[in-house]
Amino acid sequence: MKKDLFDFPVQYIKGIGPRKARLLSRLGIKSIYDALYYLPHRYEDRRSSPDIRSIRYDTLQTVMAKVLSANLVETKRAKMKIFEAVVTDGTATLTAKWFNQPFMKGIIKPGISLVLSGTVKKSFVWGVGYEMHNPEYEIIENDSQGEKIHTSRIVPIYRTTAGLSQRMIRSAMYSIIRHATEEMEDYMPGEIVQRNHLPCLRDAIRNVHFPDHDDMEELLRGTSPYHRRLSFDELFMLQTGLAILKRAQTFTRGITFQARGELFRKLLEILPFQLTGAQKRVIGEILSDMKSQRAMNRLIQGDVGSGKTIVAFSAMLQAIESGYQAALMAPTEILAEQHYLNLHRLAEAMGLKAALLTGSKRDKPLEEISRGEVDIVIGTHALIQKGVEFKRLGLVVIDEQHRFGVLQRALLRKKGANPDVLVMTATPIPRTLSLTLYGDLDYSVIDELPPNRRPVVTKLYRPEQKSLIYSLIRSEVKKGRQAYVVYPVIEESEKLALKDAIQGRERLERQFPEFRIGLIHGRMKPHEREEVMERFKRGEIEILVSTTVIEVGVDVPNATVMLIVHAERFGLSQLHQLRGRVGRGAEQSYCLLLAYGRLSEEARRRLQVMVSHTDGFRIAEEDFKIRGPGELFGTRQSGMPDLRVANLIRDAGLLDAARREAFQLVEEDPELKRYPQLRSVVARYWKDKLEIFRTG
Repeated sequence: MKKDLFDFPVQYIKGIGPRKARLLSRLGIKSIYDALYYLPHRYEDRRSSPDIRSIRYDTLQTVMAKVLSANLVETKRAKMKIFEAVVTDGTATLTAKWFNQPFMKGIIKPGISLVLSGTVKKSFVWGVGYEMHNPEYEIIENDSQGEKIHTSRIVPIYRTTAGLSQRMIRSAMYSIIRHATEEMEDYMPGEIVQRNHLPCLRDAIRNVHFPDHDDMEELLRGTSPYHRRLSFDELFMLQTGLAILKRAQTFTRGITFQARGELFRKLLEILPFQLTGAQKRVIGEILSDMKSQRAMNRLIQGDVGSGKTIVAFSAMLQAIESGYQAALMAPTEILAEQHYLNLHRLAEAMGLKAALLTGSKRDKPLEEISRGEVDIVIGTHALIQKGVEFKRLGLVVIDEQHRFGVLQRALLRKKGANPDVLVMTATPIPRTLSLTLYGDLDYSVIDELPPNRRPVVTKLYRPEQKSLIYSLIRSEVKKGRQAYVVYPVIEESEKLALKDAIQGRERLERQFPEFRIGLIHGRMKPHEREEVMERFKRGEIEILVSTTVIEVGVDVPNATVMLIVHAERFGLSQLHQLRGRVGRGAEQSYCLLLAYGRLSEEARRRLQVMVSHTDGFRIAEEDFKIRGPGELFGTRQSGMPDLRVANLIRDAGLLDAARREAFQLVEEDPELKRYPQLRSVVARYWKDKLEIFRTG
């Protein structure tokens, strides 16, 4: 495809003009490229044309008929005019009505023949006879475009916007696609197209928008050969970019860390537990990366409680012993604070200095960091902002990577002389998604929990079973254990009618007057949250009422009960993270899911998955099936191009093929010099996200 064709504004295509172009721009359609990949969200089969006498009420029908009469009818309601056309095919009559469209009088006149498509209704006035309200229409004799667009075919239905009817957007898309495909050249290497049994690009674009393909099921599922071609292309562009990034990183010279491991041996001496075999294996992979000449880019994936933080700390010690600083970036202040609380004690016990750097922290230790007096800096995105300078940054650890993304990772990396990067996530990710989010990273999995960990018993309760919940909490706390009670909001919300944490604490104080009950939530100041968590850790608080601020990072081995109120309001990933706050000691732990109201099918599936499974990867797969890839993390993956056509669940097989082809092509031709058109398309796909090619 010619490069300038991509950027050609739709406004200048015949039949569009400035007004329609403004409406199309609301849908994100400004250029030909935008239009080509603005796919129909469904299709209607309007090919059959039955006799009017045989059509059925409340069904979508397409009829061919001649106009007997056409009149504009005034109504008693102010400003309401109805244009009525009575049509016949010789078997019966039908009245088509268009509301507040008086201009139709100049289009539809007695004697012409029409094709009408719409839902058939009974006459409102007479109770019998056939009507269609605001039907799609096509004038048979005067179809200037020579092809049916709105009727007598499988018709595309697009998502639209105020002021832009289906008919208008369909006509506009027809003009754009006809114009674009006349000059369209296929940018994909022919051997890749043939090897994967895909149609050419021109046919794919035309048939996705205005199908000749007659398998409605395939069209509606997005699995027609033409949909598959466009999905393959999109996944191929994504994977080509990742392959180029990964190859560049492979040849990027990093720091060769020369530490002998004295600090790591010291850590093993002071730790109150033994490292698992999986932790030792992953530490070995990381240290091997750090000793090599190339810059490390490694992802550590591990389920809740698998011990990722100690693995990351071990890598930090390697950097520090080699004379460098280490930084750990977390997505939220509460998680950054939690990491700081856990690590600064270990660091200080080893004679090292750790500092916390967050947006709300007033006394920011910027000078100490720039002078190299701080060994480990733990913080939020504040770490990548202007004014934060490191003396000798050697290692960057990023926690919960999906909340940051490629761009922020690159910004933090610029704070040092190409430091090693270690990414951690406690969010188990299905394989298809990990290939998309982390395709440019090496990959380590901590697939073993510490010894003596018992699976958490998870149970679902309804409001009438609260006495059972209270009985279990009382029994556990009397044994000297502790409990969390998590609410989805802080204060009462009439709109959502949720139980709130503040009132919840008051109710629990009435229910358990003999126990000490605390409250923690996101609106508290960091030092207030820290004080509450410290009291809970010391056992001074027996029941901690909380919002989801304790979702990740909190480690209190003595806590054995997690009650999640309004569990139906939480996502699967969130429920699994919350459950991971208990079960960290040797005692049996419990996760109690309290659900209110009539449950949706999706909520019922989520809660059943939680009761049935404890394995994070299995839960992630189920979450992926229930919600799909777009919502899996709650926030969009920053720095990663959007998938407009492909679906990672439906197209998992295509993703494998696209990845294989992309990585092979980049291996053979890293700069895609043999394929200038493809190079241009890949650069455009990643535009504004990341510079894939250093030039061009």
